[in-house]
Amino acid sequence: MIRAWISRTAEQAQAEMETLDESEFAGQDVVLKLHYSCLNYKDALALTHTAPIARKYPMVHGIDAVGEVIESNSDQWPVGTVCQVNDWGLGETHWGGLAERASVPAQWISPIPEGRSARWAAALGTAGYTAALCVMALQDHPVKPEDGPVLVTGVSGGVGTVACLLLQHLGYEVVGLTGSIDAMGEPVSESAAKHFERLQLGSTHLIHRESMSRPGKPLQKEQFAAVVDSVGSHTLVNACAQTKYGGVVAACGLAQGMDFQGSVAPFILRGITLRGINCVYRTHAERDRAWGMLAQALNEYDLDFMIKEVRLAQALESARLVLANQLQGRVVVNCA
Repeated sequence: MIRAWISRTAEQAQAEMETLDESEFAGQDVVLKLHYSCLNYKDALALTHTAPIARKYPMVHGIDAVGEVIESNSDQWPVGTVCQVNDWGLGETHWGGLAERASVPAQWISPIPEGRSARWAAALGTAGYTAALCVMALQDHPVKPEDGPVLVTGVSGGVGTVACLLLQHLGYEVVGLTGSIDAMGEPVSESAAKHFERLQLGSTHLIHRESMSRPGKPLQKEQFAAVVDSVGSHTLVNACAQTKYGGVVAACGLAQGMDFQGSVAPFILRGITLRGINCVYRTHAERDRAWGMLAQALNEYDLDFMIKEVRLAQALESARLVLANQLQGRVVVNCA
């Protein structure tokens, strides 16, 4: 029998942990015995039924799966291989990774970079991979370190944390937007203080999210050469309004909302570019480039400061903490 976080209908108040028959985890090219998953913001929304993430039911949640192949009809992924699946509709249209098993098409699987563990891959997950896609968009624009600081919104969360680490590794100056500081710019908790210390973000490089969370002027003071935004709504509009001439904004999330009540002024008067970052159906070449960037910048234990590991049974409880902004970094779910 296999434990899994599942929603039977959209009308449920929340997902439930159920014990399912192994036969329900079959029918695809490869069956994985899952070692780890993780809790992305999207997973937290799905588990708590805060937003309609699942597109069909019943649905096992979790957009990341990391584990060992135990059944396979694919020569590329023989039994015993430890590998990962990031997104591809997991937890939305296909049963996901917050379980002890996963059955997936072979073409969805990605290798774990050489010298890195399953736990390292899960700690990054879709959030880390998305952060890398955002940084790739900045590089391809191109934005160079000497062009000026890069604003990273939601820098207490998974995407923001990893984006900050990647950008700093590449030599960029980072300014973080967060709700985990007070009006004086000081961290609101000891854990937040340790988080920002590890990210090398002092009070001069931190901005309270309230300063950008309300409607602002169409054009504001040019401050940032580029932006990595996981928040959306007014924050994204204000970020565009503060981006320097010819800069780029990589938008990958909607923590504040999916609305965009902005102006064309930054685009036609400053020539900025708004790049949408979709991580679900990227090519393997793009995925390999992103994971290569992550492996080059982040060693096996570089992520320990940002990891909170929980048991599979604790996933729903942890999801509520994620939505309440009471956790910094990444929640790794041990599925064993």
